[in-house]
Amino acid sequence: MIVRRVPTPREFWIGLGRAFAGALIFAVPVLMTMEAWALGFHLHPLRLALFLAVTLPMLVLLHKYGGFRQTVALRDRIADAFVAILVAAVAAAAVFFIFGIVTVEMPLREVIGKIAVQVVPGSLGASLARAQLGPSLLEEEDIPEPGYTGELFLMVVGALFLSVNIAPTEEVVLIAYKMHPWQEIALVVVTLALMHAFVYEFEFRGSHGPEPGAGFVSIFFRYAIVGYVLVMLVNLYILWTFGRTDGAGFSETLSAVVVLSFPGALGAAVARLIL
Repeated sequence: MIVRRVPTPREFWIGLGRAFAGALIFAVPVLMTMEAWALGFHLHPLRLALFLAVTLPMLVLLHKYGGFRQTVALRDRIADAFVAILVAAVAAAAVFFIFGIVTVEMPLREVIGKIAVQVVPGSLGASLARAQLGPSLLEEEDIPEPGYTGELFLMVVGALFLSVNIAPTEEVVLIAYKMHPWQEIALVVVTLALMHAFVYEFEFRGSHGPEPGAGFVSIFFRYAIVGYVLVMLVNLYILWTFGRTDGAGFSETLSAVVVLSFPGALGAAVARLIL
């Protein structure tokens, strides 16, 4: 039976504080990256708007499995998603003003752009803070166990979490340029092996054992291979959003996606550990 109650003021403020803490901890690599500051000025507004529009439904679904609180109603998850975005924006604005990255003399478009770039990692951090925020408090066992589709979704969230912190940097393109094709193939093989090992072999908290009767080939293809393809698609979209694919050929773009998919795949593999 689900018990719903209104949190006390103390519980509310503790929850909100944890959300701000989560936003800062998850977003601090991007908050302190110069390339990310420049993206806020140079990034095409439509690409940035699309990135934020994609983030909102992802946060809504994420709050089904994690988030500030264990919610049941869709309206609660939608409200929490908007709160996560607002918390991320306020936290980023405060840090930028303290650092002097954003000033009152700057054009409004540049200020909004710089803050908006931080919203995705910050809102993920706020959502994963697991604070008690809102009128519904459920027991831990009431959180639904994700099925196969849910597991793939959490992989996408994990990939986005790590990749969005690294994609703005020039090192991704530089590493892709310096690697030979055989090194890229080796990186793909190593990444796939690590994804499988992280989920099924190393027995991390939150990982799960193989399904009864499922063989290695079945598990490897349904989770590692499918998960890696999703990671690559996520990273291709991120690179496109940040303008890293503009003017690049197919081979250069593929190389950058492979490089960025290494941290992205690690994030996908350990997604269950952070939820």
